[in-house]
Amino acid sequence: MDRVTEQPAEVGEAVSAPALEIRGLAHAYPDGHRALTSVDLRVEPGERVAVLGPNGAGKTTLTLHLNGVLRPTAGSIAVGGLPVEPKQLKEVRRRVGLVFQDPDDQLFMPTVREDVAFGPANFGVRGAELEQRVHEALDAVGMAEHAHRSPLHLSGGQRKRVALAAVLACRPELLVLDEPSANLEPVARRELAEVLLEVGGTMLMVTHDLPYALQLCPRSVIIDHGEVVADGPTPELLADEEVLATHRLELPFGFRVP
Repeated sequence: MDRVTEQPAEVGEAVSAPALEIRGLAHAYPDGHRALTSVDLRVEPGERVAVLGPNGAGKTTLTLHLNGVLRPTAGSIAVGGLPVEPKQLKEVRRRVGLVFQDPDDQLFMPTVREDVAFGPANFGVRGAELEQRVHEALDAVGMAEHAHRSPLHLSGGQRKRVALAAVLACRPELLVLDEPSANLEPVARRELAEVLLEVGGTMLMVTHDLPYALQLCPRSVIIDHGEVVADGPTPELLADEEVLATHRLELPFGFRVP
């Protein structure tokens, strides 16, 4: 398996905890289906990493472990050095911002502002600080002028950006996106990409959209049969036709990796 080479720290250099460290992660569902067999993955602070793989590879199952929605059958996960364990799930969920594929799974309040305020309020943020967070998050995704509208009256791309704002308002250390470009028209897809590039920070993006991975994430990993089977610079992985074919991944017709 291809791996990103880790550089040793210089003598006397402070070594920070990785943004995400997964070791030997396995998960079996109650019906016996083994979705993850042994996932090892390390993401450093500030990295943007795409998680690629065919349907049924275990990608979404992986994301649901990152903030404790699912518990592993075996292995461990740590976010910024904090183990993902039941006794500290509130802090884990503050650190990990998970944006679901369908924004309707996240937006349930009467107005956009209330949806964005819900998360930080749940973590104890109140008053002027809460209002500031809501304003900053909506401004970051270009949705401030829609603060008092109902999410039901927004386009699909606008709802995606509001769902992202709702997560950003919690100021997560790790942003996790599940199929962010799914069901978006080309203009909305481009607008969301521009927002994500501007937001910056540490990002893990699960996607079938290989050009989107190339645009947004310098590094990619491929998951298949419940484990990481390739890990490296996104342009190199997407230029390897044999790797893509082996793991049932395909670039759009006519697309060429620069």
